[in-house]
Amino acid sequence: MNDSDPRDEIVRLEAQIDELAARIENCRKFILAGRVAVAGGGVVLIAMLVGAIQFDPALIAVAVTAVLGGIVAKEAMHELTVAEAKRTALIGQIDLRLVPNRDELQ
Repeated sequence: MNDSDPRDEIVRLEAQIDELAARIENCRKFILAGRVAVAGGGVVLIAMLVGAIQFDPALIAVAVTAVLGGIVAKEAMHELTVAEAKRTALIGQIDLRLVPNRDELQ
């Protein structure tokens, strides 16, 4: 890490954390869809193998899209955890001072 003011890095990390939190929120529906796709994928595959339903590329595409959305959300959650850990470490490096209460000043 360089010798620059950790406050600048904290501000940058907080902006990154906000962006990642928004990305995770947008991906939540894909996480659920990914879980459903993983659970239902086996059932659909078996149904296709026994001939209960016909092979449908669109169905496969929807399942793959849902799984990929879940992967993106998991990666964003990991990045969020890393950014929060860095922010906490940088805050720990700052020499924080206690500010007296207004009532104590009077």
